[in-house]
Amino acid sequence: MSILQMAFLALVFLAVFGTAYVIMLRFSSNPVQGRLQQVTELPSAPRRRERISPNLLSRLSTWLAPVAKLSGAEEEEWEKSALRTRFMNAGMRHPAMGVLYFAAKTALAIVLPLATYVVLVLANSHLTGNGLMFWLLLAAAVGYYLPNYALRYAVNHRQREIFESFPDALDLMTVCVEAGLAMDAALLRVAEEIGIKSPVLADELHLVTLELRAGLAKERALRNLALRTGVEDVDALVAMLIQAERFGTSIADSLRVQSDLLRTRRRQRAEEAAAKISLKLLFPLIFFIFPSLLVVLMGPAFISIYRVLLPTMSGDAG
Repeated sequence: MSILQMAFLALVFLAVFGTAYVIMLRFSSNPVQGRLQQVTELPSAPRRRERISPNLLSRLSTWLAPVAKLSGAEEEEWEKSALRTRFMNAGMRHPAMGVLYFAAKTALAIVLPLATYVVLVLANSHLTGNGLMFWLLLAAAVGYYLPNYALRYAVNHRQREIFESFPDALDLMTVCVEAGLAMDAALLRVAEEIGIKSPVLADELHLVTLELRAGLAKERALRNLALRTGVEDVDALVAMLIQAERFGTSIADSLRVQSDLLRTRRRQRAEEAAAKISLKLLFPLIFFIFPSLLVVLMGPAFISIYRVLLPTMSGDAG
């Protein structure tokens, strides 16, 4: 290889390496810088980040109301049902969510069977009669119940985030109460500070402070917090705060005990998840890893045995 070719390859390497390095620096996130930016840009009161404009949701609910009625959606019924509570647990508080939910069920129940039929036709499938009907009904069932699983996932994800961040919020609240702040001021302060770690929990606490400012009773505002989150630990804290407020006991001591209890439960849940790892790894080991190891370890031995026995078997046959 000539010197000119080596120089050309070196220039190509430097150009590719420099381009990749610049792109990496441009698009990669710096955790320290992101953390400092969150701290410096933290607003005085956490605001909800709406992914979709509320006006757009209202317009969509108006347009899709006839489609939602095909799934049995009646506004007077679902507003008072347990489904409304599930929407609040998932953080979906807009009134149009019910209409969009039932409209999605109807649309998916129609679109998925059509898509399945198109795929079967393009794949030159010879399914007819009961076979074709089975796959179409299966696609319709999957489309109808898919929003249920999506809603369940959203609720579980949000509740898990609240559960993991709640002990830290209780520690902050304990410090604020011991420093002399009242419960209303302590909730507002915690809502401002916990937003760095958990915007979801900060949003819920901020709603409690807004309800208290609007003149709602403290007991009712706290019970609304437990209802919106749907987390058992939040419900226990609300009951404890109401009892402490009613009987005049020390709120700081109650918060400290509750915080220790929540940390213990969080650690026990982590230990439980770690104990399940061995059982969850059993099936991949049996069905995927052990057969591969068996082929790698015993394959050469089987080949050698086959080569040794093949002449003997051929001689016996002859």
